Formats: sequence, structure tokens, C-alpha cells
Amino acid sequence: MLLMTFVPMILFCNDDRPPVSYDFLAKKEVQDFISMMVHKYHFKRSYMVSVLKGAKLDRDTLARYTGRYKVGTTNGPWERYKAHVLDSVTLKKAKKFKKKYYKTLYRASKTYHVDMDYIVGFIGVESKYGEYTGDYNILDALTTLAFHQNRMKKFFKNELKNLFLMGREYGYDISRIEGSFAGAMGCVQQVPSVFRKYGMDFNHDGKKDPWDLEDCIGIIARFMHNNGWKNDRPAAVPTNFKGKKGKRFRVLRCTHKKKCSIQTIKKAGIYPTKRFTESTAYLLKTRNATHDDIYLGTSNFRILTRYNNATTYGMAIHLIAQSLKK
Repeated sequence: MLLMTFVPMILFCNDDRPPVSYDFLAKKEVQDFISMMVHKYHFKRSYMVSVLKGAKLDRDTLARYTGRYKVGTTNGPWERYKAHVLDSVTLKKAKKFKKKYYKTLYRASKTYHVDMDYIVGFIGVESKYGEYTGDYNILDALTTLAFHQNRMKKFFKNELKNLFLMGREYGYDISRIEGSFAGAMGCVQQVPSVFRKYGMDFNHDGKKDPWDLEDCIGIIARFMHNNGWKNDRPAAVPTNFKGKKGKRFRVLRCTHKKKCSIQTIKKAGIYPTKRFTESTAYLLKTRNATHDDIYLGTSNFRILTRYNNATTYGMAIHLIAQSLKK
């Protein structure tokens, strides 16, 4: 199941358009939403009115989802990933995180039969090990996106519903929670519906906490396991098509969504530089400023992209994991 479709928050910063006061209660659609929450989920109308009365219009988050889609607003190019999550500082943080949380990572790895280095990769890409979990008010962001026209309005209205349910179930004051411009929370950036479904108490302290790093280790391990991770196969391997300046690959379409036969890939002049026993593979391209790099991906790589549907995202996790094996 796809958990997140948004690029990690560490690639973005809040812009200079802060949320502003807005009368959401004047919208019939908001009043209909309140009535639905009262009748279907038994919230008090006075509570719903009070919370939504305090919500503000987040102009920045709305701009990301209106008009024509622009790369870099809700998804990041490969050069930005390299600069922010594959830099030397972040790779050092990955090693420190693995050392500090090794016992928890080992337990998660053994419990769910997954590679701990990829768990480290996930948390590094999503929040740089808990350092960047977002500074947007989630209520403002989700209310804005739920009740203003945008390309994912239905999705965000469902997440606003789940935000209210999450607050009631776990005792959160939802008007004070901060996260991403898309309403995602914590060190692995879960939207409210995902937290309600996949959140877990992996450190056994009596609560499911999306900001707790040990709980997040368990969440990612279970996600990988539930989606079919196999420890006996790689996620991706490099190929002979390597980074010469100006070198671009245009022979075959590269995507993490559809496999090609190895025979077809080899006919295009692409060969793995490491042992690769699969008969089919995802042909993966990372577009650098001056050249392309090509990798072959397995079903394990596709699992990485089920959390965030982008080749760049999966490759960033993969390369962090590989750096920990050196």
C-alpha cells in the first residue's frame, strides 16, 4: 500500500507567506463536513466549530497543489536529493544513528526479516533522523487543502477527517500539531490516516508516537515486511552506463513502475556491474546536472517507492543504505 506520495520535508522550507485568518465556517462545504463528523463519528458540534473557527488559510501549502504541477513544489529533483540527503554530513549522521539505535534496529530487522540499513535510509530521507519533521501547522494545511480547489482535494479532506479521529483516539490537541505542508507528521512523515493504521509502540512505552525514533524504526520495518521485502536480493545494482559529462540515456524508457526483461535491457547496451540473477528488472535513471546514471532495480526497490512514488526517493534510500555497508 502506498503510504506517502510527497517528497520528504527536509527538501523544503516554509516560504514567506504565513497562514492568514480565514472564515472557513462561512463555507457550506465546511458546515456539511461538520455535520458528517457529528452524525457519523459522534463529535460534538461545538468542538468541531471551535477547532475549525481557529484554522487559518495556508497560502503556501495551497500554492503547491493548485495550477499546473511544477517539479520542486511537491516533488524534488535528483540534484536536490544529493545536496540535502546524500551529502557527507547526512551520511555521517546515518552511521551515528545506526550505532546509537543498533539494538532497536537489530530487533526490528530480526522481527520483520528486513535489512536494517534500509530502515536507516528511510528515516534519513524522511527527516534526517528526526531533525526535520516540519514546521507547518497541520490543521491549517489540511483545512486549507480540504476546502479549496486543488488537484488532491478529496485526499486532503479524508486526511482532515482522520486528523480529528487521531486527535480523539490519542489525546492530541490537533490545533497545535506541526508537520509537513501535506499534513504528514513525525520522523517518517505519516499523514493522519497512515498513522492511525500503521503507527506502533515499538519501544513499549505505552503510546504510539510518530515523533519517537524507536517507534519509527518499527513502523518502517513493518512496512517493508508487509510489502514483501526479501533479504536475499538486492534493491538495485549499478550498471556500465556511468557518469560521463553530457552522457544521457534515451534508448529505453526508465521507470520504477514497470519491469523490462534483462534480455531487452542488455540489447540496449546496459549490463549490471554486480551479480544480478533476476530475469526482469526496473530500469532506473537518476538525472544529474551533467549526466545520467542507470541502475537495475528489483522488487525490493519497488517497495521503497511504495512509501513515496518516485525513483529519486527510492534511490536516495538505497544509496544511504549502501554507504552503511562500506
